[in-house]
Amino acid sequence: MNLSKFGEKFTRKAGITQLMDDLGAAMAGGDMLMLGGGNPAHIPEVQDLFRERMEAILAEPRGFETMIGNYDGSRGNQAFVEALAKLLRETFGWEIGPQNIALTNGAQSGLFYLFNLFAGEMPDGSKKKILFPLTPEYIGYADAGLSDDFFEARRPSIELLEDGQFKYHVDFQALEVGDNIGAMCVSRPTNPTGNVLTGDEIMHLDAIAREKDIPFIIDGAYGTPFPDIIYTDATPIWSSNTVLTMSLSKFGLPNLRTGIVIAREEIASAIADINGVMNLAPGGIGSRMAMEMVRTGEIIRISHEIIKPFYKRKAFQTLELFRQELGPSTGSGPAVPYRIHKPEGALFLWIWFQDLPITSAELYERLKKRSCLVVPGSYFFPGLENEDWQHKHECIRVTYAQDDAVVAEGVKIIADEVRRLFA
Repeated sequence: MNLSKFGEKFTRKAGITQLMDDLGAAMAGGDMLMLGGGNPAHIPEVQDLFRERMEAILAEPRGFETMIGNYDGSRGNQAFVEALAKLLRETFGWEIGPQNIALTNGAQSGLFYLFNLFAGEMPDGSKKKILFPLTPEYIGYADAGLSDDFFEARRPSIELLEDGQFKYHVDFQALEVGDNIGAMCVSRPTNPTGNVLTGDEIMHLDAIAREKDIPFIIDGAYGTPFPDIIYTDATPIWSSNTVLTMSLSKFGLPNLRTGIVIAREEIASAIADINGVMNLAPGGIGSRMAMEMVRTGEIIRISHEIIKPFYKRKAFQTLELFRQELGPSTGSGPAVPYRIHKPEGALFLWIWFQDLPITSAELYERLKKRSCLVVPGSYFFPGLENEDWQHKHECIRVTYAQDDAVVAEGVKIIADEVRRLFA
């Protein structure tokens, strides 16, 4: 068939589609150790709360009928938007109202809208790009532009830590923001590494964006105030120049596709306008399920007291499993030279096998044959695809969100395969 440029671009094999295809196959087949996808864990206490909410909605007069049978506005469920604005205003002192919020069908679509609002071909014929001041970054960004050559990125500085860990930082000395940049974007915590940019780094980036008169997008899909999967100190940050995206997915509702954009009024209105053209309105079941939790503030308590401790335990438990299977992670040694990024949040460990004899993509295929799925690190460098940097091919992302037994068995297979390679 004859495809447009749009058709050709979005039917190419992309990292995010491979990830989701593998995720779907693993979930359907049931025999794969799924240490690759971003599906959140099924936390019993949280799922019980959602079951109670669904039962309460079903018990309301016409609650079920209105939830499935009525469109919301293009901005999303109005009661949810108002409740969220009130919660954020009263909890953090942010000067926002419902006019600063728009819902989308998942954070992924919200970021697609934002990227293409601020970058691509401009009315004067010039072209703008989205800048990632720190990589690695989220796999789903890489193909979210309507045109090619849509992103720029910068390498991080790497701090080597004790216990065989390391941490990426924004390399501000090398961070140049040209006039061809339409917006900057970071995720906090970062998918894939679990890195949490410090408050100083965020404020410095915001100052640069203000100076260049461009928006600063902060992807908070795993961050504060919910689902709060952060293991270090991190204050939620928003200003009139920042665009904060959030999601209900990692709170436990991934299949209901509810993204949240918080921005100054004209940006939030633009997102609502795009919703109207693309979807008529965002789906409303997720916002309806979470609305009472937002209205009462329970969403913050649940995140802080249930979700955060659940993932923190699994993060450090998995870190210890790798140390047991691979030996002390000194970053050098006779067997497997590896380092693990300091786990500060999200659902993943990011493992760097220094001088890996094959690429991470080849390691992915070898592990897949052994029924263990990870994600090769080379997918997580949007904007650096054409840059020759060996580090891109020496890392893998491993999720610890699955059941403990699945994670433990997967770690054993990964360690065994890597030991064979270095032997």
